[in-house]
Amino acid sequence: MSLPVICETIMIICFGLSWPANIMKSLRSRTAKGKSLPFLCLIEVGYIFGIFGKIITHTYNLATVFYFINFFMVLADIILYFRNSRLDRERDAAG
Repeated sequence: MSLPVICETIMIICFGLSWPANIMKSLRSRTAKGKSLPFLCLIEVGYIFGIFGKIITHTYNLATVFYFINFFMVLADIILYFRNSRLDRERDAAG
C-alpha cells in the first residue's frame, strides 16, 4: 500500500470515528436542535464524490470501504434528523 493510500485511509477512518458518537447523540437527545441539515448533506455529497472518484479511476482500496461506511453513517444521521425534527414539531404543538 502506498503512502498516499495509507494517508487517505487514515483520514477517512478518523472522519468515520466521529459519526457513531454523533448518531448516538441524535438517538438519545430526540431533538434536531443544534443539528444542521445543510452540513450533513454537504458531508454526504463529499462522500458520494469520494466514492465516485474511486469508481471512475478504478482505485479500490481500504479507503473505499470506509467511504461507504461513512456514507451510510451520515445517511443514518440524516434520517434521525428528520425523525427528531418531527418529534420537535410534535412537542412544540403539544405545548
